[in-house]
Amino acid sequence: MFENISIQALSGLSSGMVLFLVASGMTLIFGALRVANFAHGSFFMIGAYLSYSITQLIGTNNFGFVASLLLVPLVLALLGAGVEFFLLRRIATRAHQYQLILTYALTLIFADMVKMIWGRDNQMVPRPKILDGAVEIFGTPFPTYYLMLIAVGTLVACALHILLARTRFGKILRASVADAEMVGALGINVPRLHTSVFALGAWLAGLGGVLAAPIGSISLGIDSSIIIECFAVVIIGGVGSVTGALIGAILIGVMKAIGILFAPKLAIAFIFIALCGVLIFRPQGLFGGANA
Repeated sequence: MFENISIQALSGLSSGMVLFLVASGMTLIFGALRVANFAHGSFFMIGAYLSYSITQLIGTNNFGFVASLLLVPLVLALLGAGVEFFLLRRIATRAHQYQLILTYALTLIFADMVKMIWGRDNQMVPRPKILDGAVEIFGTPFPTYYLMLIAVGTLVACALHILLARTRFGKILRASVADAEMVGALGINVPRLHTSVFALGAWLAGLGGVLAAPIGSISLGIDSSIIIECFAVVIIGGVGSVTGALIGAILIGVMKAIGILFAPKLAIAFIFIALCGVLIFRPQGLFGGANA
């Protein structure tokens, strides 16, 4: 029984790391720009579909996977920068309701675009051959690809921490969150900073989409499911906290996996039980107020 729980927890940890990649981008955008970006799940979905197209074009081999891993996040970063520059920046001074309506409208537009380009059928991206094996843990085979997801999530978490806590960019970003007008008065181009943060968030969502594509089928609607879990992560971890996003994503991933093992019909409910508990007892989130 212990072996089954451990393997299931590791599986939940791997899915939690994918969720972290997407949610960390969302919490960065929300923390820096104060924009609840409903279109963030669409970036994830587009990333998964682009990964499918690239692997079909180049080949379902190791090179195709690496190419999609490098190219797709960059494409999503450019798309995110365009959304912020041409759309969100124009209504930055208006009430938050305008931003909510705009980003929600983008989800509908992107969903129709995906439907036009890739159709309604579910698509599959095979795992790269180098990661298609398994290792034995407690005598049970565990997919090598899942171990790679855990490793990538850990590396990205460390890189984001260094970026936000140890670099000039991170210091300027934290200062702009505290007082954007003062930062602008010191000669910093705050709008350009916001575009960079939005592009980084979209890059992370695209990376999550590429890594999630070989786990299951790619279909219309995966944007809605991931955005709900991302909001849960942001609320549980605390707005603007990458550390909170990491802990929140791991909690959700492991709880969901363990829930499937013991009570499959209530697995999703465990996430919202945890969410309600945080809202009641610690509404600012587990790491609310943290900058990294």
